[in-house]
Amino acid sequence: MVKKIQDELFKHQDIKYRDFQVKLIPNIEASSMIGVRTPELKKYAKELLKAEDVSDFLKSLPHRYFDENQLHAFIISELRDYNKCIREVTDFLPYVDNWATCDQLSPKVFKKHRKELTEHIKAWLKSEHTYTVRFGIGMLMEHFLGEDFEETYPGMVASVRSEEYYIRMMIAWYFATALSKQYDKIIPYIEDRRLDPWTHNKAIQKSAESRRITDERKQYLKSLKV
Repeated sequence: MVKKIQDELFKHQDIKYRDFQVKLIPNIEASSMIGVRTPELKKYAKELLKAEDVSDFLKSLPHRYFDENQLHAFIISELRDYNKCIREVTDFLPYVDNWATCDQLSPKVFKKHRKELTEHIKAWLKSEHTYTVRFGIGMLMEHFLGEDFEETYPGMVASVRSEEYYIRMMIAWYFATALSKQYDKIIPYIEDRRLDPWTHNKAIQKSAESRRITDERKQYLKSLKV
């Protein structure tokens, strides 16, 4: 099954796209990138979901190619059974080694199981693995800034302390997005400087670039830079 999938991925190889990806994801070796465009990977993931032996591929960790990891993320994202999806996410996260695969992993079934999801998020945020933490923050940003928002959630993110660039950037992204959706509840985190200086300023920068935040609020946020 694995060899069959690799052969299929190489049929859709785009060298120019691969070279473009190499620049965007510097921590991944160019030799591990095939160069398959995202629409092709998503289409193939849906096809594989119908195959009885797709589990063979999901179990074949670690994968050799970046594109296999991307495909793996897209397959998990389409799973309809919540418990199975959580199991697959748990098995896969330790092998996620870059921001792109981490951010592509977005299971649709999570929308219907947000209450159960929070306990997993708490565990992910405590992980020592960079992209597990980033994924946990991403899930809080994706699912808990709307009607399911609770005031404890931004505190969970603010309490994460890391020198890892891809964690700090996700924290900044979370707070910039949160400011656009829950401004009154989130602004105290900026006013009280609850984040480390770099992340604090990056959150303000990303907020200033957002179209969902008023110019008046942007000016105020800029005055809070440290």
